Amino acid sequence: MKLTIVAGARPNFVKIAPLIKEIQQSKNYSLHIQYRLVHTGQHYDDRMSAQFFKDLEIPHPDVNLNAGSGSQAKITAQIMMGFEKELLKYPPDLVIVVGDVTSTLACTIAAKKLNIKVAHIEAGIRSYDLSMPEEINRMVTDSISDYFFTTTPEASELLKHIGKKENQIFFVGNIMIDTLLSSIDKLKKPGLFDLNNLKPQSYFILTLHRPSNVDEAQDLMRLVKHICQEASPYPIVFPIHPRTKKKFNLDENNIKNLIISEPLGYLEFNYLVKNALGVLTDSGGITEETSILNIPCITLRENTERPETITLGTNELAGHNYNLIQEYISKIKGNQWKNAQSIPLWDGKTANRILANLLNIMKP
Repeated sequence: MKLTIVAGARPNFVKIAPLIKEIQQSKNYSLHIQYRLVHTGQHYDDRMSAQFFKDLEIPHPDVNLNAGSGSQAKITAQIMMGFEKELLKYPPDLVIVVGDVTSTLACTIAAKKLNIKVAHIEAGIRSYDLSMPEEINRMVTDSISDYFFTTTPEASELLKHIGKKENQIFFVGNIMIDTLLSSIDKLKKPGLFDLNNLKPQSYFILTLHRPSNVDEAQDLMRLVKHICQEASPYPIVFPIHPRTKKKFNLDENNIKNLIISEPLGYLEFNYLVKNALGVLTDSGGITEETSILNIPCITLRENTERPETITLGTNELAGHNYNLIQEYISKIKGNQWKNAQSIPLWDGKTANRILANLLNIMKP
């Protein structure tokens, strides 16, 4: 079986790492699985990609398409052209895409144009918000893929509702949690922890990268200042995304309890999450990790494609409602937050289930 596995951005790396490890271990059982790892280069900042490969012990990619930056259309086109050349030179039996980034969409289209089957890991999730590029990526990818690996039964039901057959859909759980659980004992304390005299459960973490939060500099500054004011006297660690950094005026920042850092590697960032009092974010993946780590999480979006992090996890939606943000931060400070419940199949064994199904699907 020949596979091509695609990774383009940080969330992708977290999702492919367990699957690659399962494939490598399968050689011990004389299973003949070959794969090529394609890095599209969608995240071109070394801190945003290379460090994740090191932290997660992912082998060096067989090729980097170097898509770089630009508009959605430009990046999509560059990835499609580069990936088409890759597939023509090294045709696989199956392309595996993960998540909902631009690379997921672009590589799925390129593969299907060449009549190559595609499997989508983390299929069937929806925010129903078409202003999010990721939602369009999910919809298009799911509409033309051949096999679907889902994180929840609800995602499986959605795929059936849009016409996918039951034998195409596999409820396997959340592969991101495989990475988290296997990394717990490897988490690294970042230098900023001792440098800023941080103590466990005595600081918040903030991450922002969605266009709705960061593209207007004035609104971004207002949001950050409000969060810092409500969190005081606790410090807020803010690993700043390159997209956000372009809009955030560091020179005018005089917020005493805000600790700004460059992007952190996976092991350092999750060390901070595991020891935080609470997290405020607009990232879907972080809401999954906080739910498993039982850390209070406030999502700074109006919707989520991961409702299980609210119904069973530690997440709550605040959107841009400043009163709600104030209320939720106050609850965290007062130790009044809900505890996480068990989420079915978020158990660290998802990659094993995916590989087992792939082997069954691809039987000659």
